Amino acid sequence: MKRTVTFICIFLCVTILLAFLVKKPDIAMAQTIESRAFLPLIIKPLGEQILFMSFRDGDDEIFLINADGTDERMLTDNSADEDYATWSSDGTQIAFVSYRDGNSEIYTMKADGTEQNRLTQNTQTDLFPDWSPDGTKIIFLSDRDVQPYANEVYIMKPDGSEQTRLTYDAIHHGKAIWSPDGSKIAFPSSSGGIFIMNPDGTGRFNLTTSYSFDLSWSPDGEHIAFVSFMSGNEDVCTVNVDGTGLTNLTNHWAVDVTPTWSPDGSKIAFLSYREGGSKVFVMNADGLGVYRLTNDSVSDQFNYCDWSPDGSKIAFSSNRDGNFEIYIIGVDGTGQTRITNKVFQDVSPLWRPHK
Repeated sequence: MKRTVTFICIFLCVTILLAFLVKKPDIAMAQTIESRAFLPLIIKPLGEQILFMSFRDGDDEIFLINADGTDERMLTDNSADEDYATWSSDGTQIAFVSYRDGNSEIYTMKADGTEQNRLTQNTQTDLFPDWSPDGTKIIFLSDRDVQPYANEVYIMKPDGSEQTRLTYDAIHHGKAIWSPDGSKIAFPSSSGGIFIMNPDGTGRFNLTTSYSFDLSWSPDGEHIAFVSFMSGNEDVCTVNVDGTGLTNLTNHWAVDVTPTWSPDGSKIAFLSYREGGSKVFVMNADGLGVYRLTNDSVSDQFNYCDWSPDGSKIAFSSNRDGNFEIYIIGVDGTGQTRITNKVFQDVSPLWRPHK
């Protein structure tokens, strides 16, 4: 019995000794590996990313890419189309339209694609969301109360609450936009011209009388650029927000569309067919100093181009390489760079705001 006890004691001692002698895992290395597995995504500074739409998976989806063409991310992934994306002014949220529910509804999500929330809940059409500058409201168009095809202007909070109809015209209105200070809303109407009103729908007045579209508010809030048929074809025009100073800036026989102000308000970029196919042009805010920015023989995207937040570059979409891709170019025409490279259409670039 004594021998047995002695043997057991010796065995336990040897076992404990071996346990200490065996090489233990490198705890520091294990912690390093674990930490790498959970490294956060590297987020570029605001203003260095571009939102765009792509048809690459068989339907329209929303993507985000760095301005240097790296770190491309698919933010939405459904079997239905998602489009009309727009940034909140601080660059942290995106509002967009989704058809995942069988009709067009307005959603929001974070800039990384998480927390996608449906804001509208009806069987009709909700389109063209636009954030207020302070991020507390979203305006949009809907035909929910008037059929058929009579889009009225509505407003709601970013969580979808307090949806309120602002116009009662029973006619079609175009995309509504906020003034830079959030005190006014402008929208074009099929009844003719541009209207301005307060965010509660009051104080409405007719700014212009000719059919207009593609509205863009100047950064100082004093002017609106738009496209009008006042001379018989599409021209880029401006008007003061009190209705004075109506000016046809381009006054050209060719189609000129989609004006967008530079961040400092000194220039306007637009698309024109004046030299065969749509090209990106830039002019001074008074219409002088017009120059062609893109010089390829094929068309640049007809529906949009967008200034970088610092005003040094313009993003646009072009089919010069066989299908529509996203490009960036300096406002002096240098440094043209293709940042997407897929076989399907990539369109509607929007720079992430600096704020």
